[in-house]
Amino acid sequence: MSDVERHHCITCSDEGCEMTVLAVDTERVLALCEEADGSHSTVETALVGEVQPGDVLLVHAGTALARTGTPA
Repeated sequence: MSDVERHHCITCSDEGCEMTVLAVDTERVLALCEEADGSHSTVETALVGEVQPGDVLLVHAGTALARTGTPA
């Protein structure tokens, strides 16, 4: 599977985007994340389990679908 196929939703064809976790709200299972362009969004993280600042997530429609990187 190519990178293009892997980062597109098979249901709606939207792209997933990589976002870096800045802060975590464990009580509400949310994370404040940052895109490469500097914009911030709140992301639901239940599907990927516990996250921490610095983790890189593949996000689609406000939901983290996969962890693509972790802090060193």
